[in-house]
Amino acid sequence: MSVSLSVSAPARRGLFPLVAAGVLWGTGGLLGSLVQQRTGLAPIAVATYRLGVGGAILVVVSLLGCRGVPRGRAAVRRIGAVGALAAIFQACYFAAIAASSVVLATLVTIGAAPVVVALADHVTGRRRLDGGRGAILALAITGLTILVGVPAEDTSGMVAGVALALVAATAFAAVTLVTAHPVPGLDAVTATGYGFLGGAALLAVPAATTGLAITPTPANLLAVTVLGLAPTAVAYALFFHGLPAAGAATAAVLTLLEPLTATLLAVVLLGERLTPVAWTGAALLALALVLTATTADREQSASAG
Repeated sequence: MSVSLSVSAPARRGLFPLVAAGVLWGTGGLLGSLVQQRTGLAPIAVATYRLGVGGAILVVVSLLGCRGVPRGRAAVRRIGAVGALAAIFQACYFAAIAASSVVLATLVTIGAAPVVVALADHVTGRRRLDGGRGAILALAITGLTILVGVPAEDTSGMVAGVALALVAATAFAAVTLVTAHPVPGLDAVTATGYGFLGGAALLAVPAATTGLAITPTPANLLAVTVLGLAPTAVAYALFFHGLPAAGAATAAVLTLLEPLTATLLAVVLLGERLTPVAWTGAALLALALVLTATTADREQSASAG
């Protein structure tokens, strides 16, 4: 089977920002761990800073671009939805980690989100889940499962962890579906910036119980700023920018670039070794992502023609 890697101009407008977003998200784990180690913050407090700093950066960019403060019911509803869903996603994901394990929470959250989006699109008739698309999605989930692995030990909080991770996945799927349809007059940078500031405000309430204070050394402030900039402000702005052109289902599958990138960074930067089985999972996941991109390219080229 040959796979064409040529990407048409219509697809490029949607796919390239999504690919860049997935790669940047892959740096989030390393940067988040760095912030946690340097500051001693709890995971939910790190998430609060991540949304708050990322949102503030995007709001400044929006204001410098003379976009002004968003007005109108549709804009306010969109910003509120982004903020609330971002807060639910972050809170439930970290709660799932606390209840079970990082491996289980990551596997269920990242793996379930594209499935939820695909099923929602199928049920509503926006995009049917045919055999080819279903096979690619199954290939991606299989690759992710092999790459990340399934915890072998008995986890006392497994049921609670899976439930919380499914809520997190549903929240991410919901924000993907909602933002796939842009609001006239509201750009991705502005919507994401104000939405993330709202999400940070919501997270600050439970995060305050774990402590939000950090020592304001230059190294600590730089670490928090980079976390808010690269895998948050830039990554999400790119994701929401490319989402309408590529479609929710394609975008959701391409988010699986996050664990693939994180794994490769761990190998290159941290010297971690992968087993042959894990490399097989990475290869299957990479193949599924390439097939997703080329399928989207063909569909957009056909619709343009």
